Amino acid sequence: MFLFLATDDFARDHARLTEAGVEWVRPPATHGYGTVAVFRDLYGNLWDLVEFA
Repeated sequence: MFLFLATDDFARDHARLTEAGVEWVRPPATHGYGTVAVFRDLYGNLWDLVEFA
């Protein structure tokens, strides 16, 4: 992954993106560095939505 979208409220932004029809490639997961999910943009690029711990 080389594209990251950082957020201060993962649950809020994940819900908003889901409602907007975003295609999630990997569901939310919590790791030592924070919470992350992967989505695909309109051009096929993969992004990490991440809230750093």
